[in-house]
Amino acid sequence: MLNNLTECEEGDGGPNSQGDATSKESSPFINSSTSDVEKSQQYDGKNMALFEEEMDTSPMVSSLLSSLANYSNLTQGSKEHEEAENNEEARKKTVQAPRMGTIMGVYLPCMQNILGVILFLRMTWLVGVGGVLGTFAIVFMCCSTTMLTAISMSAIATNGVVPAGGSYYMISRSLGPEFGGAVGICFYLGTTFAGAMYILGCIEILLIYIVPPAAIFKMEGLEGSEAEAALLNNMRVYGTIVLSLMSLVVFVGVKYVNKLALVFLACVILSILAVYAGVIKTSFDPPEFPVCVLGNRTLLSKGFDICAKTIEQGNVTVTTRLWRSFCDSEFLNATCDDYFTNNNVSQIQGIPGVTSGILAENLFSMFAEKNSFIEKRGISAVLDPEAPLTNTNRYVLADITSFFTLLVGIYFPSVTGIMAGSNRSGDLQDAQKSIPIGTILAITTTSFIYMSSVILFGACVDGVVLRDKFGEGVNGNLVIGTLAWPSPWVIVFGSFFSTCGAGLQSLTGAPRLLQAISRDGIIPFLRVFGHGKANGEPTWALLLTACICEIGILIASLDSVAPILSMFFLMCYMFVNLACALQTLLRTPNWRPRFKFYHWALSLLGMSLCLTLMFLCSWYYAIVAMGIAGCIYKYIEFCGAEKEWGDGIRGISLSAARYALMRLEEGPPHTKNWRPQILVLMGLDGEQNVEQPRLLSLTNQLKAGKGLTIVGACVEGTYLNNQPQAQKADQSLRKLMEIEKVKGFSQVVISSNLRDATSHLIQAGGLGGLRHNAVLVSFPKNWKQAEEHHRCRNFIEIVRETTAAQLALMVPKNISAYPSNGERFTEGYIDVWWIVHDGGMLMLLPFLLRQHKVWRKCKMRIFTVAQMDDNSIQMKKDLMTFLYHLRFDAEVEVVEMHDSDISAYTYEKTLVMEQRSKILKEMHLTKNEREREIQSITDVSRGSIRRKNPSNLHPQRSIAEESVTGSGEEKPEEEVQLIQGKNATPTPTSPTSPTAPTPVAMSPGEEIQMTWTDETEKTNNPAVANPENIKDMFNMKPEWENLNQSNVRRMHHAQKLNEVIVKKSQEAKLVLLNMPGPPRNRTGEENYMEFLEVLTEGLNRVLLVRGGGREVITIYS
Repeated sequence: MLNNLTECEEGDGGPNSQGDATSKESSPFINSSTSDVEKSQQYDGKNMALFEEEMDTSPMVSSLLSSLANYSNLTQGSKEHEEAENNEEARKKTVQAPRMGTIMGVYLPCMQNILGVILFLRMTWLVGVGGVLGTFAIVFMCCSTTMLTAISMSAIATNGVVPAGGSYYMISRSLGPEFGGAVGICFYLGTTFAGAMYILGCIEILLIYIVPPAAIFKMEGLEGSEAEAALLNNMRVYGTIVLSLMSLVVFVGVKYVNKLALVFLACVILSILAVYAGVIKTSFDPPEFPVCVLGNRTLLSKGFDICAKTIEQGNVTVTTRLWRSFCDSEFLNATCDDYFTNNNVSQIQGIPGVTSGILAENLFSMFAEKNSFIEKRGISAVLDPEAPLTNTNRYVLADITSFFTLLVGIYFPSVTGIMAGSNRSGDLQDAQKSIPIGTILAITTTSFIYMSSVILFGACVDGVVLRDKFGEGVNGNLVIGTLAWPSPWVIVFGSFFSTCGAGLQSLTGAPRLLQAISRDGIIPFLRVFGHGKANGEPTWALLLTACICEIGILIASLDSVAPILSMFFLMCYMFVNLACALQTLLRTPNWRPRFKFYHWALSLLGMSLCLTLMFLCSWYYAIVAMGIAGCIYKYIEFCGAEKEWGDGIRGISLSAARYALMRLEEGPPHTKNWRPQILVLMGLDGEQNVEQPRLLSLTNQLKAGKGLTIVGACVEGTYLNNQPQAQKADQSLRKLMEIEKVKGFSQVVISSNLRDATSHLIQAGGLGGLRHNAVLVSFPKNWKQAEEHHRCRNFIEIVRETTAAQLALMVPKNISAYPSNGERFTEGYIDVWWIVHDGGMLMLLPFLLRQHKVWRKCKMRIFTVAQMDDNSIQMKKDLMTFLYHLRFDAEVEVVEMHDSDISAYTYEKTLVMEQRSKILKEMHLTKNEREREIQSITDVSRGSIRRKNPSNLHPQRSIAEESVTGSGEEKPEEEVQLIQGKNATPTPTSPTSPTAPTPVAMSPGEEIQMTWTDETEKTNNPAVANPENIKDMFNMKPEWENLNQSNVRRMHHAQKLNEVIVKKSQEAKLVLLNMPGPPRNRTGEENYMEFLEVLTEGLNRVLLVRGGGREVITIYS
């Protein structure tokens, strides 16, 4: 209840409402502006000391109940516009409590809206064309639809307070802003076209039955299409005039419309009573109401004065006016129409009465083509099939082609209007009691009136009169008026005023509905229509309504406009039923309606009936209406304001997600369905901003395979103390995801240390079967710096954990050099170095990247390595066949790596690596002490190197080193690299000397200097390039014998492989490479990082990939 109240306060229909300022519901008790002093005074002496600190979020029960009791929602319609002015004083005034009960507030307004123009102008024609049985079926089906809709609406309306906005409010808060906006617009269009239909009915009554001479376009003497065009033009001219007058009345003041509402309702009730009185009278005193028939064809009453061919005057036979209509002269020997000559003229009783038994004749349908004759059943006629049709303007003709579905479309508007009570919920004393009772009672009453009318019309009136839509065979009288007592004029004037009133009500309600939608802010381009006059009158909305209504006026045919508004109302009713069914089936905790006589099956039946009737009325109108609603839905979804209204669609999403997750738990996905579900591990700086945004750019480029994306980050600390930082980090992640257009979820974990937080993310990310199967983390920068040593260890632990969890791992190196989403490669290669089989990840990732516009024009090359005992030619053929079956388009090359002796340079590299690892483990000094100690060792080492190789101190830098360190440093490069921790260190030649330090005491300066190298330095290295130097190097072999031979082999393999990769792929836009696994024991972790550095040295963009232990590609369909 409280939720509904807070929704109401944000609501969408009041004159002062400006729409929801936020997408969440707000409570009047939260974030109160009351000062601490006022609070202490407010709660002093109230035995609330235990809870006084929580009063902002948990108000006292007494204040809550007081607010609920004094709550009064804004009224619908125009009451607030009459009383409240748009100023601060008026806003502060207490709204008067609503006073209307069930009868005045719901029952009579619904009656007035349901009973209308169709009953008076088309019901008799429907019975005559469709037959009593067919029309009764139509009426029963339509009334059942509205009754089921009313049951669903009653359940929704009694599930909390329904403020101004009526059906739109109910649908939007039950099905969400997208459905609410789409259906709200449909309901608005339906109400607007209903206004056009009522105005057209009003003009039809005026020009045909009250003052026919007022027609601007004269119809006398015109036939067929010309007469029809003249009638439609008259409807357009007078309809536009009446629409302008009605719009002016609504603009000037709707209070006049409200005051006249009871008068219009009285006209409707009086007219219906007159019809029932006339029916009763026919049972004992049928009125004299003759209809002239030639053969079995009904004649126009204005074409004759006496229903006979000739009459006897004295002893002389004299021809009548009817004779002269069909013959070329007034004499008895004149040439006459064949049909006139061969058939007799007869006069039948148009209203034989209830007891006449005419019901049996009218039971079945009698559909007709356009311009066909209105014929009397049971009378035979002599007709020459070959004779041409002549004098058709003397007969009553069908004005349109009739069929069953057309009758459904024309009739259904007569049962609309059931929302009138819910639209006035603000005026009701007890809306939750009055709306169900009043609406269902009104539908029951009107359904009885319609069904009884069908039977009574069929039992009282002859079929030819019923099928005479405009009363042309009965002296131009309104057909239902001929049955009324005491005078046909009761029906004529009653129906005229009722249609005028209904038109005014439509022009009053539709702009306010549009204003409610506009103020909700869910459809941005409609916001201008939320403004109005100073007193809240929706001026702009009224103007738009009048323009749309004019479209219906220009159509000019009541029978053509009726199916249009049927579509929009049926769509609205369909979604009311859907909303009730969803809330019931989903068992939403807030779904507690007071109206208990509902069931989800009834709602689904009502929804099915609405959908059926839509396509019965007109399948193409139904498709157009659904297309309009679909476009509005997608528009709101694309650029509309996000709202959180606790709607049923969110409940469906939750249920569907739960069902899908449970299904995913049944087993791992098939290889054909495998796609990368990526957990992206992001680093944060001290301000909780993302350190490497390009990581998300790469994620976006990889997501051509769709799937799940979780962007995770870690905050160090405790949850209670660091929750604000976590929220800020989450906002940073979401903002960056929105910028990079990454669709997924963000997750921030707080833990006492970053290592545990990362482990928690890897273990607990995702839900059920929807978990990540791949981890994306960038290669640690500056990992050689002592202060960054923890990042290095964290990275290696991530590699270990993903391997243990059988997750794929992707590690982009030099991520800042990766392209953004806005860049485009016009050419280039994506090179895949397939060294070991990883389940196909290396093959799949380039394919996914090339789906993105950044990499689309890059070509794919696959390199594989052949050993000495491999047949490289056969390997290439097999690989091409494999790629063909995988449907990958790529160039293939097999690279042969011959066995070679391990170079002295490799030994030295391994020696320095092991010395560095050992020194870092043995040194437990402070940072300053460590720097001083390393500096002293560096000086000793440098002197030893200079004494041994004075001519080879020309350190070179790689491309990456140049970009990182720059060139303007004054300190010696070795010192800068060592002390300041730069990520690149020049590598001198082999530092061998008889007086060199032992392996344990080897200088860290030398270690770091030996770590980084590049191709030019290797070629310039005499220890590698000159055999003489190699021989000299063997003098140091005793030191190398102490090296771990496994490390030597790995370093040798990394170096040789790097040489081949750089040679082949240095110009590639991206290199994908198998990532070797970390050591199984904890020793030698730094060695692992060294191997990775050597392996990827000299390459601009490298993506190291480890498979997850399962196949991700297949050759099968």
